[in-house]
Amino acid sequence: MEPPKINPRAAEPPYRQIANWLRERIEAGDFRPEIDPLPSEKELGETFEVARETARRAVAVLRDEGLVRTVPQRGTYVVDRN
Repeated sequence: MEPPKINPRAAEPPYRQIANWLRERIEAGDFRPEIDPLPSEKELGETFEVARETARRAVAVLRDEGLVRTVPQRGTYVVDRN
């Protein structure tokens, strides 16, 4: 799935736009729970041409929703809901 262009003037902030895109990919099964890591904050920043902090906030939204968990020095993974 091709990442969307981030619209900095949209009502929805850029970090939410990124979180929504990641959520759609998670729901589509693009990341296997506990196996496939999400793109790193650095990769998300480069992909969406945003600051790393913006990417970090996007991942934090998903973590707060309980969709993903971050393992230090390993990456961020989809939580197995089974």
